[in-house]
Amino acid sequence: MSQQTYRYNRDNATRAAGVTSLKDAIGQLLKAYQLQGRFNETYLEAFWGRMMGPAIATRTKRLYVRDGKLYIELSSAPLRNELVNAKQKLIQLVNRDMGSEVITDVVFI
Repeated sequence: MSQQTYRYNRDNATRAAGVTSLKDAIGQLLKAYQLQGRFNETYLEAFWGRMMGPAIATRTKRLYVRDGKLYIELSSAPLRNELVNAKQKLIQLVNRDMGSEVITDVVFI
């Protein structure tokens, strides 16, 4: 029994003219329906733990974004105090990770 192996062929790997990648197609869809902002907010909520690390993520009770403001409820008072002092750095970090200006302010509740 012969075993077939896959071999990468650069000539067959190029994209045909007029074909759009899935990433580009989704980006165009979000732009056409003006959903990019809401998508970014939802992405931020879903990947908060990856952005901030486990120390902050485990102490975050609730997190949501409304009208460009990030609302964070924390279970640790010392952590809350540290984040209040580093508010501008937090905004810059989140926006840099997102690749666009998603939040303009942080509110601690």
